[in-house]
Amino acid sequence: MNIVVRPFRLAQLVSVFVCVLVAHFGLPAASSAQTGAVQIEPDTMIDLWPGAAPGAPNPLPKEEIVFRNNPFNLIDRAAHQVAKPNLSLFRPKKANGAAILIIPGGGYSWVVVDKEGYEGAKRFAAEGYQVYVLRYRLPHQGWAAGPDTPLQDAQRAMRVIRARAAQDGIDANKVVVMGFSAGGHVAGSLALKFDQAIAPPLDSIDRLSAKPNLAVLMYPVVTMTEPFRHPKSRENIIGLTPTPAAIAAYSLETIVRADAPPLFILHAGDDASVPVENALMLYEAARRGKVAVTLHLFEKGGHGFGLRGIAGTPLALWPDLVLKWAQDHGFPKP
Repeated sequence: MNIVVRPFRLAQLVSVFVCVLVAHFGLPAASSAQTGAVQIEPDTMIDLWPGAAPGAPNPLPKEEIVFRNNPFNLIDRAAHQVAKPNLSLFRPKKANGAAILIIPGGGYSWVVVDKEGYEGAKRFAAEGYQVYVLRYRLPHQGWAAGPDTPLQDAQRAMRVIRARAAQDGIDANKVVVMGFSAGGHVAGSLALKFDQAIAPPLDSIDRLSAKPNLAVLMYPVVTMTEPFRHPKSRENIIGLTPTPAAIAAYSLETIVRADAPPLFILHAGDDASVPVENALMLYEAARRGKVAVTLHLFEKGGHGFGLRGIAGTPLALWPDLVLKWAQDHGFPKP
């Protein structure tokens, strides 16, 4: 169930409407500053699967959208207990024929909607990209695929984008995956496990390639090993006491392959949530594996910044760095 609070002209109406939602649905109220913010919404939403997603638990998770406070007075939503994975499509005014699949973070506890999803989609759509934001299922909520559940959605998302290439006016061989934090782990898994058979094909879409042409990993969760793992992500994927085999299977630095797409990795040295060693470990593994890889490290930035609070700082360069890197790999000029 999706509950969306839209700004009204009168502050009194906003307050009444939010109070009704809180009383009826039990959702946390958005702050008064948030209710005055501009809410970004997609042009359309696309279901990933025909009918229910595969391997559904009984009962299904009860999906909800939670509003969160933030210091930037911006709308900040997160999807909890995702039951119906989907793509939010942002169409550019002047298309360049390329596409980006954005996979937001959330520590595998929820899926961020605005900060690492819709805001970036709006930014890159302004550059001519057709942008799809993935809302994926979580690995610890009873789905049959277990720890591979998010990857199952990511593979399907890439195939759905390719199946819609003619309809959406994109080149099926010009699709970037861009993941943030735990979404970076999903994106990295897609880049390195694109051909892993997680479930039997359902339809002709599942016969298409799930391999992204490029992969952008923003402050990504990479390793499940001590001492550099992100505790909550690891717990949600492989549990509190994982086996050595599980740790190795879900640590991206251990599964690098020579036919992986080119990688772009970005991280801040002062990241207190996902240590910068995650980026360094994947970079070194990619170099050893002869995979084209670019690494950008910033002295400051912390974790989870997306496009927020970076104006006037070196981090403000990151979208242009991505665009120019993609251009170097044959994508349209920014």
